[in-house]
Amino acid sequence: MNVFITGSNSGLGFGLAKYYLGKGNKVYGISRKINSEINSRGNFSFLLQDISDFKELEINLVSFIRGVTKLDLVILNAGIMNEIKDLKETSLEEIKKVMDVNVWANKIIIDTLFNEVKIINQIVAISSGASQSGSRGWNAYSLSKATLNMLIKLYSKEFEETHFSALAPGLIDSKMQDYIYNLPEKSEYPVVERLKKAKGTEKMPSPEKAAEIVASGIENAKKYQSGIFLDVRKL
Repeated sequence: MNVFITGSNSGLGFGLAKYYLGKGNKVYGISRKINSEINSRGNFSFLLQDISDFKELEINLVSFIRGVTKLDLVILNAGIMNEIKDLKETSLEEIKKVMDVNVWANKIIIDTLFNEVKIINQIVAISSGASQSGSRGWNAYSLSKATLNMLIKLYSKEFEETHFSALAPGLIDSKMQDYIYNLPEKSEYPVVERLKKAKGTEKMPSPEKAAEIVASGIENAKKYQSGIFLDVRKL
């Protein structure tokens, strides 16, 4: 298979790149930093790119995928979160920064891929349970992931030959969780305390282990209607 993954240098994206490379697939990765562990692999192609730079992203992506006629799987994994705090304390500038990476960069990627690649079989956007829960403190992140879900649903109506889904991957022991773990205790944000307790347990697997779970969820997603939001913990 030809697999396209954003945010391939760390966390879940890195785990997924390793997983699909290990299965003998050709992987096209994009991220802001280089990961030497996978960058030297013969079946890995890499684009060093900040996806929040929209103009540069489109230009460089066209060059990166030139000659690619088919993508079996596109995983839109790259994402950021801002400081956990109340929405009333979150500026529009903070929200815009998160939305640019978590939503609008994905629109540019999807549009560019469909303009340049003849066949795209499946597109999976890595979403979050935060897109549904509305938990206090998750402000821009929740807003961005909820919007991402709708973006995917809308595209599924336009490109009916491609299967789309937004997939919440469950808890993953990543840099994002490191940030959460080191937050001071605040009773008004109960999800933070739940995540702290999960760190270092089976409830929060490593990126490599999580990648196996998510890869299985990606395969199972094709059984559902295109455009759907799914949670790997419920599949």
